[in-house]
Amino acid sequence: MTLLFTDRTEAGRLLAERLKTWRWTTPAVVLALPRGGVPVGAEIARALHLPLELLLVRKIGLPWQPEVAVAVVVDGEPPEVVIDEALQHETGVDPDYIESRMVKALCEIDRRRALYRQAGPPQAVQGRTVIVVDDGIATGTTMKAALKALRRHHPAWLVLAVPVASSRALDRLRQDADQIVCLHERARLDTIGRHYADFHPVHDDEVLAALDRCTEQPELSSP
Repeated sequence: MTLLFTDRTEAGRLLAERLKTWRWTTPAVVLALPRGGVPVGAEIARALHLPLELLLVRKIGLPWQPEVAVAVVVDGEPPEVVIDEALQHETGVDPDYIESRMVKALCEIDRRRALYRQAGPPQAVQGRTVIVVDDGIATGTTMKAALKALRRHHPAWLVLAVPVASSRALDRLRQDADQIVCLHERARLDTIGRHYADFHPVHDDEVLAALDRCTEQPELSSP
């Protein structure tokens, strides 16, 4: 196992350097998945002079392995729910378990929405270039749900930007994103944190601080 990044901030800066080489024809916005994707997305937003928004998602993990998502809930009207049916069948997870966890997931999304979006509703993504950011992708279930939900809002171009991801996950996501920018693709990726020297849990105050640092960015613009 090789360490790839000092922390999420460095990963975001490196991703921003890669993204600077791309040019899109529509105004762009960065959407980060809280909480781990926010420090990464904040660096991209600042480097490219773009606004930073949050895409609120909650995964429903396996009962015995919470980090492995069997389903994902994405904020929206109505919320988008994506179930990994193959994993559910393979593991025998009871649908009632998913249903009960879904209620808790929606409550947490409501809490985060109230806390993180005090400045008002998110900017519209219709007709925009949307850069979706997380700190890494192991299975792709969470990101697949996020991209699927965003498609309902008709972005002009949907970009997935991630520091590190498994080959299997990227293969799953190619049909959901118009463009994928990944710094390091791994044949096998069990734990994202093993590729960071510092992979501490990101708390609400760190998310709010990142949002504050990006508040002086201009309105939606092209990179």
